[in-house]
Amino acid sequence: MNKILDLFRPSSRTQLGPLERQMLETLWERGSATVRELVDDGETKLAYTTIMTTLDRLYKKQLLDRFAEGRAFRYSPRQTQEELQRAVAGETIRKFLDSEKTATLPLSYLVEAIGEHDSHLLDQLQELLDQKRRQLKREERS
Repeated sequence: MNKILDLFRPSSRTQLGPLERQMLETLWERGSATVRELVDDGETKLAYTTIMTTLDRLYKKQLLDRFAEGRAFRYSPRQTQEELQRAVAGETIRKFLDSEKTATLPLSYLVEAIGEHDSHLLDQLQELLDQKRRQLKREERS
């Protein structure tokens, strides 16, 4: 049971608090910003040091890049929102597949969940599987 519960615990890199999410979303919208720019824009009522600490945490989680700009740093997202969502989904699926001795059990859960959510997604999943098989065959031949 603990193994199953571990699947739903995000890694430290992808586990984000509410302020981290807010700052990351703001930077996705803006492209980049300094702490001073975020404070001065008036959209947030957070203290300078709170924003600075939050951006530093995101940088340490390798979600932001930062470049010196005078005596401050300019922060920008390392990934788009879609790229981060893809990485989190991939990490979760890998943990799920690694949780069982045989991969068929987690795969059957996945197919069942997809079918219950939207049967058209099963067709899309089949198409993706077919594309991946073709790609792997091409790679084997070369």
